[in-house]
Amino acid sequence: MRKGQQGFTLIEIAIVLVIIGLLLGGVLKGQELIQNARVRNIIAQQDGIKAAFFGFQDRYRGIPGDYLATSATANIPGAGASSCGGNGNSLIKEVVGGVAESICAWYQLSHAGFISGNYNGIGATSSAADANSSNSPTNPFGGVVQLNFDNDYADGTTASGSAPAVHNIKTGTNIPATVLAEIDRKIDDGLPTSGSFRFSDWQSTAGTFGACVNSGVTPYAWAITSSATQCSGVSLF
Repeated sequence: MRKGQQGFTLIEIAIVLVIIGLLLGGVLKGQELIQNARVRNIIAQQDGIKAAFFGFQDRYRGIPGDYLATSATANIPGAGASSCGGNGNSLIKEVVGGVAESICAWYQLSHAGFISGNYNGIGATSSAADANSSNSPTNPFGGVVQLNFDNDYADGTTASGSAPAVHNIKTGTNIPATVLAEIDRKIDDGLPTSGSFRFSDWQSTAGTFGACVNSGVTPYAWAITSSATQCSGVSLF
């Protein structure tokens, strides 16, 4: 006679469930560690750029990108190979000699040794489309970072345009709302439309504000329960 097929014992099933639980826990913990590393990376990048801005200002008595090309040629090692420079009005907002000061900022900062990278200082206008990985730094998600003087950041209930213009560092796009929310909690008030760290729609498509920011609560909050991944933040200073 053939013996009946035996099933798994309760102990065997329990062992399998424990192993599955450990594997799932390891995967989730790994994802958490990766996200935390990206959060720290973006915060460090923002802090480093801010320190570079003030370091450049202290050394050259000028603003990176806005610093005159003739002065850069005379004072910044290797910067004479390009006419990248500004008009000296202490604001990173103009297009001088066919190049945006926001793009020249990276060229001058890198040649002066305040940031790492090799940026070509080429950009025809101040539009977002002219910023790319050849002339600007990028964030851990591949979005292009910008240093500029404008009001392209959220204020109250609007995506941008209604607040006073200030110098700011934009994180660039492609960042999940959950990551920006964590950054905001660590360095500011945790809210996307107030404080020194906010939402920015620079280089974003229409509707990004509604996807990345929860307007159904007061005050507005980061949409951490959504699947929005094309979000962008900005540090004001």
